[in-house]
Amino acid sequence: MALLKLEGVSLGYEHLIAAQDVSLSIEAGEYLVVVGENGSGKSTLIKGMLGLLHPRKGKVLMGEGLKKNQIGYMPQQSAMQRDFPASVYEVVLSGCLNRCGLKPFYGGRARTRAQYAMERLGIRALKDECYRELSGGQQQRVLLARALCATEKLLLLDEPTAGLDPMASQELYNLIRSLNEEGVAIVMVSHDIGAALHDANRVLCMHKTVSFVGTVEEYMKSDCGRFLWGCREEGCCHDR
Repeated sequence: MALLKLEGVSLGYEHLIAAQDVSLSIEAGEYLVVVGENGSGKSTLIKGMLGLLHPRKGKVLMGEGLKKNQIGYMPQQSAMQRDFPASVYEVVLSGCLNRCGLKPFYGGRARTRAQYAMERLGIRALKDECYRELSGGQQQRVLLARALCATEKLLLLDEPTAGLDPMASQELYNLIRSLNEEGVAIVMVSHDIGAALHDANRVLCMHKTVSFVGTVEEYMKSDCGRFLWGCREEGCCHDR
């Protein structure tokens, strides 16, 4: 069975359906980029995969021994979160919280995972630094390390390079690619289509429902790919 499978899933808020009749399989070790205009249901879909939104219709199934508390999640940051007054170590360690179950404290295993994640993301030297004093690129590394604490199998990333300069963005993409090469499946929501697709195996294009799903090569030849990719290349469309 696939690592994660959606069968005819519809998701929404109150009376609004934001993602409708989505069927999709995420295989172990793959790299899927989710694209689409603003309001197309991309972030809603990620929340459904995480179990933060219960499907109005359909099922979200997990295989390969994956559990809800073993999915790493890196959400978009708000201005308030960027100003969070905690140390880098505290932020990274908080990624182990769901794995601790009912225990009211972090054990040795959680602390070891946090140390490994900081080492893996190249931020161990920042361990005692205040998170809000870091650069944007450093903060995103910290949040990626936090997400990595939760999982060995699947990372869900929502616009991980938003607001970063080109060099910081490329450094983060390189880290994400290396994690994928080590066997961690990646599902990434991104508007940065050119850079995001460079390392992807597959592309999912959302427009409230699935407009396209397939390989990068197939996407570039599709109507969805010609519209989204072509418009960004020519500067002819704006996110709505």
